[in-house]
Amino acid sequence: MSRVREAVVEQKKAVIIWDRWYADHRIVIHFVLNIFRQAIQTDSAVRQLPNAETLLAQGRTIIESTNDWKQGKTFYKVVKTYSAPKAPGEPAGWYCRVSEHTPEDATFDEFWEKLGVNKGENEVHYVDVVKKATLVKQISPSQAIWSMYYRFPAPLSPRVFTVLQTIGLSESTPRTGIIVSIPVDLSSDPELAKLEEKGVKARYVSIESLKELDGGKVEWRMATASRAEGNLPQFLTERSMPSSISHDVPGLLKWLHSLRPKGEASTEPASGAVAAEAHATTVTAK
Repeated sequence: MSRVREAVVEQKKAVIIWDRWYADHRIVIHFVLNIFRQAIQTDSAVRQLPNAETLLAQGRTIIESTNDWKQGKTFYKVVKTYSAPKAPGEPAGWYCRVSEHTPEDATFDEFWEKLGVNKGENEVHYVDVVKKATLVKQISPSQAIWSMYYRFPAPLSPRVFTVLQTIGLSESTPRTGIIVSIPVDLSSDPELAKLEEKGVKARYVSIESLKELDGGKVEWRMATASRAEGNLPQFLTERSMPSSISHDVPGLLKWLHSLRPKGEASTEPASGAVAAEAHATTVTAK
């Protein structure tokens, strides 16, 4: 059998294995994915927000399912990307990235301090296109509404993503942390709506997970679906998703390293509460 033919046979076997797994898991996975897909299509009303426990449980289900998503390209040598099967008519495809990091890259505490505490504010420092973040409302220590202002190269108009961010930190061994973001509609509360920037209102759902591994390593995993809205075709948004979400990894690490004392790693403990006293706080990229 020629090498080409062998490759074709192996590819067919892989497809069969994938189809069998998908058939076995599709009911549970689709149930939870559909909850988040509805969020992509219709924002949650600010007066009817899901509770933290529900969102965190659903987020964990999505994160666990990503272990079996289809693998795509690897970026920066360490960031692996994946995608979930997309059925016809779905508003947005799901994409995932996974990376493992040594303590020299960043400790669990360092990661959690920037991803689990004031995440919206911190994104201004490591996501290139995020130019402004406004804390619209602190609902509880584990839930907050953020309005994120994205500016893209011309001719694209600025985008505004307003999301409910929900965090959960488990101190049991191994420590794990999760951050769930879903879009929120502020139109029913005029005072809160005033805090949003002007721009095309877009939507995204994301679930980020941190997990402590042996030897002090950390796994950083993120699954997301996004709609840029406006005149930008959805297929163009999705075509760039793997590279776009991968770019956040070196962005965060570079920022974390800039905050360390020279030659030292941070030993500050992680905090489970969002450190925000003001009702509305705005952070702008410098």
